Amino acid sequence: MFNLFEQPWTLVGAAVLVLFGILTFRSVFPEKRRRWQLALPVLLAGAAFALDMFVKTDLEKVNIVIRKGIRAVEQEDCDTIEQIISPDYNDSYHNNKASLIEHCRAELGQPVVEKCTKTGLSVEIAPPNATVNLTVIIRFEKDSRIVKDYYGQIMWITTQIYLKQQPDKSWLINRMELLEINKQPVNWRQVR
Repeated sequence: MFNLFEQPWTLVGAAVLVLFGILTFRSVFPEKRRRWQLALPVLLAGAAFALDMFVKTDLEKVNIVIRKGIRAVEQEDCDTIEQIISPDYNDSYHNNKASLIEHCRAELGQPVVEKCTKTGLSVEIAPPNATVNLTVIIRFEKDSRIVKDYYGQIMWITTQIYLKQQPDKSWLINRMELLEINKQPVNWRQVR
């Protein structure tokens, strides 16, 4: 659905139309020209970008959480990962948030991830829930355990991430399921 707050271009287009209207008006009625008339389209375009910058929609908030998670995995920062996980987290392998964070610290405790790149993202939002299908390419450190155990430095990983809107209107991850690794169906129990 169209949301005016997610992009400024509709109001910028309206500002251009207003500018053409004002220029036409000023050329037809030169005696009614005023300097403030030219400020209207500028103010409208400025308002468009101000709305885009200051009003964060649910989609933008969900995308921020996903980007923060990708960056945290790349930097092997379990504390940041802990911040974006909901207190009521559970999935098919981890019973709670503490179990997930413990697993995270065990896997990311030593240098593992060299680069994490998002290649696919689809988001469905039905407040207070959101579902994200995310595909990333992870390049592992050459000397990491994963490269030695799985015989590959690069993995394509597809996950389904469920987010829940919190009382303060922020979004946190409350469930995450692995769907594919290197285009092969997989789940959490097969990875551990």
